[in-house]
Amino acid sequence: MLDDGRGDRQPARRVRDPAELAGIALRLRRKVIDLVAPTGQGYVQQGLGAADLFAVLYFAELRLDPADQDWVSRDRLLLSTAHNTAIFYATLAERGLVPTDAIADYCKDGSAFEVNASERVGTVIEATCGSLGQGLSVGIGMALAARRRQDGARVYVVLGDGELQEGQVWEAALLAGSLGLDNLCLLIDDNRMQVEGHVDAVVKLEPIAGKFASFGWAQEAVDGHDIPALLAALDRARTTPGRPSCLVVRTLPGKGVPALEGILAHNLKLPDDVAAMARKALAMESHP
Repeated sequence: MLDDGRGDRQPARRVRDPAELAGIALRLRRKVIDLVAPTGQGYVQQGLGAADLFAVLYFAELRLDPADQDWVSRDRLLLSTAHNTAIFYATLAERGLVPTDAIADYCKDGSAFEVNASERVGTVIEATCGSLGQGLSVGIGMALAARRRQDGARVYVVLGDGELQEGQVWEAALLAGSLGLDNLCLLIDDNRMQVEGHVDAVVKLEPIAGKFASFGWAQEAVDGHDIPALLAALDRARTTPGRPSCLVVRTLPGKGVPALEGILAHNLKLPDDVAAMARKALAMESHP
């Protein structure tokens, strides 16, 4: 373990090379297909779209210790969009935070690896957020506790753009800005998709970044498939004093599988032939 100035230790190796992170994201996309294929449907589009973001968060940004998951000074990530678990579990396994063979039971009766991530999995699930809109509120409590401990721990919340239609999100955003929680980073998975279709067909959301700016947040929009841009945005969020940070991360549903890209299917049907096509496309894909 190494000292990074934020507490007494950090994992000895963090990945900062964009090409290596792209390779990790590609493996995560393949795992998403493998996890969902046995059931024939699931949150494929969201998982494929968020793979680059999760690779950067778990391999470049978060201060974690897989050998000591209860380490009090760890960074925390809350998946407020708790149904987007194919990419979440794939990432946890790739990072060594859960056993790879355990996630093979994804969505099977009795498995802890349910569609909605719950604390049945273990302490690596920081909170059960099955009811949409709650993750930011929980994250604020964790960020306040970390600030009181003064141990440098940061809190990251992944929120879906459709979740912004929940009023609790805006109450939390108002409070976080008022408190100046600069150890809190909100990442909005801006894929323009919710269960009813395109978000603008339900409730228009723009200007998302402008709304958070008015609540006292540092904010910026970033391409969710530009790994160097993601790294740079997270660096800025980590070093911006006196304000929480909001990154509006634009992602493409189905990213990496050309036949699926841009299809707004909240719960995608994935019969065997489509799964085989997706595996073939991802096997052929290369990274920088």
